[in-house]
Amino acid sequence: MRKRTRTLVGSLAAAAVVAFAPAGAIADTYWQCVPFARLISGIQIFGDARTWWGQASGKYETGFQPRAGAVLCFKPTSRMQLGHVAVVSQVLTERVVQITHANWSPIEGSRGKVEKDVTVVDVSANGDWSQVKVWYDPTKDLGGSTYPTHGFIYPDATAKMMAASGLTKVQNGMIAVAQSAASQMGAAVRPGSGPMGVLSQAADSTDRIAALIAAAARGETPGS
Repeated sequence: MRKRTRTLVGSLAAAAVVAFAPAGAIADTYWQCVPFARLISGIQIFGDARTWWGQASGKYETGFQPRAGAVLCFKPTSRMQLGHVAVVSQVLTERVVQITHANWSPIEGSRGKVEKDVTVVDVSANGDWSQVKVWYDPTKDLGGSTYPTHGFIYPDATAKMMAASGLTKVQNGMIAVAQSAASQMGAAVRPGSGPMGVLSQAADSTDRIAALIAAAARGETPGS
């Protein structure tokens, strides 16, 4: 199993591409997930995150397969009553993506921060992205909770043009990117430390991300 995990992670490292350029941090910027997702996806839906899936009907294409630039819509839960939205920055496998989103993990004790290219794993029984685990910065690992999702909202041509404008603002330093992807296991599936470094990290890792990626590659339901 460890050998298969090392092989998979090494392959992902060779294939992953950084989708968003780094930006300077602005300490006093507080971002909610909705305006941030709208800015960098270009998808013009307003209101609480829990309403986005319903509002997308008839306006945007929706589905259950990840695509770069799509918005992943989280269902509300007892602890996350307004839901959540996040933008897919990279698709690594059918069941592993990286997202860029706002106001999820507390960063240096503060909320309202942006996290760039963090790992999300589909842990649903049918591989339909209806249940996911999300990187949580305080633990430097996938969080312990499993979150239900509606699916993905895909941007149209107009949204993509608006997203390009949003990314220009990111590049100009108007959005805080508060987490370095190198601080997480997700960094092991994209360039940064070189092939030998990536393989070494994967070989030494015992965290849940490696196990979940390996299970997903075998078509199993992680955690079952």
